[in-house]
Amino acid sequence: MPSTRKRETKDGRAFYEIIVRRGRDKSALTSRWYVPEGWSQRAIDRELTTVAADFERRCNAGEVISRREQKNKAICEAQEAAKVLTLRQYGETVFMPAKAVTISENTRSNFQGYLDRSIYPALGDLKMPDITPANISALLLSIQAEKKAHATVIKCYTILHSLFKMAYMADAIPRNPMDKVERPKPRKDETQAPVEACSIDELRHILQCLEQEPLKWQALIRLLMDTGIRRGECCGLKWKDVDFQINTITVTGNLCYTPQKGIYLDTPKNGKPRVVDVDPAVMSILRTLRSEQADRAISAYVFTQDGSPEPMHPQSPTRYLKKFSERYGIPGLHPHKLRHSFASVAITNGADIASVSEKLGHSDKAVTLRMYTHADQDSIKRASQIFRDAIEKI
Repeated sequence: MPSTRKRETKDGRAFYEIIVRRGRDKSALTSRWYVPEGWSQRAIDRELTTVAADFERRCNAGEVISRREQKNKAICEAQEAAKVLTLRQYGETVFMPAKAVTISENTRSNFQGYLDRSIYPALGDLKMPDITPANISALLLSIQAEKKAHATVIKCYTILHSLFKMAYMADAIPRNPMDKVERPKPRKDETQAPVEACSIDELRHILQCLEQEPLKWQALIRLLMDTGIRRGECCGLKWKDVDFQINTITVTGNLCYTPQKGIYLDTPKNGKPRVVDVDPAVMSILRTLRSEQADRAISAYVFTQDGSPEPMHPQSPTRYLKKFSERYGIPGLHPHKLRHSFASVAITNGADIASVSEKLGHSDKAVTLRMYTHADQDSIKRASQIFRDAIEKI
């Protein structure tokens, strides 16, 4: 017969701990039964007897096991599965379902794309324990030989590293082949492209050209330029997050698209909402846009599809800017270039890294430093003059 003892939670809620002991070589199993409010002691004792007996029956039948036993069972199952699982089978039944719990839908879709296009065709039919470091190195070298971007090679390396680490930690494979695979280096003929950004004169030209465009696009492009927010954050902006009194927007969502899920609203990339100040002139355009939108189709979203309350497709700004670029002779214009432009102009004109990083929504200021502290000739001269001025004051 199991033993029971009455206990309380930190907030004072009463419960009974039910304990089933299974001898010296096995740990005891426990369960909780919370006391319903208003029950008499007689009713409690009667129900507790029934609950305890049922818990003991499930323990004896093997339906309830300890955490250690659960872990050992999982290890055994993984070991058995590894004997027959190919890399493709492991990726589809274990790796990707586990990753889907911890990464965004957009990242999951990207992972799946790299697996389908590059990894599965080369290694997918090999059994997990049979894959060697040489197999993986050959795959990475073949991707480089195809003149793919270094970022593509690194992404495949990262995915394989994560996949084999998961398999090794679960004892699904006896060794991790990635331990003997070096992180790929760029090809000798591959140079890292500089971060594309518009000059101040180019930005002024864009603003002049925008005056001839529809109001919706004036608002969207100027908002991207003025704040440096991401394309998806702009498309996911809702009217409730626009404060016309203090000229700010609160970035709470990121509108995304994948072929599997369609258009959906996710959290911002770093998972945290942030308040961003906006130029009063841009806020004035947004106020006009809200009035114009209300006459056609009331929507929770600031930027919508034409004649519809549905949010704009997150790829629409990219397509629009491509046509805008061709129309006005502004080469290579896209939403992320406007984000780069905001950061570059702000930093080279004296803005501190911490403030720019916060406005961009970077989770780590090192990202901002690495990407945007390229200085132009004017900023280099200014840095020298700041030094000289400081020396002269001594």
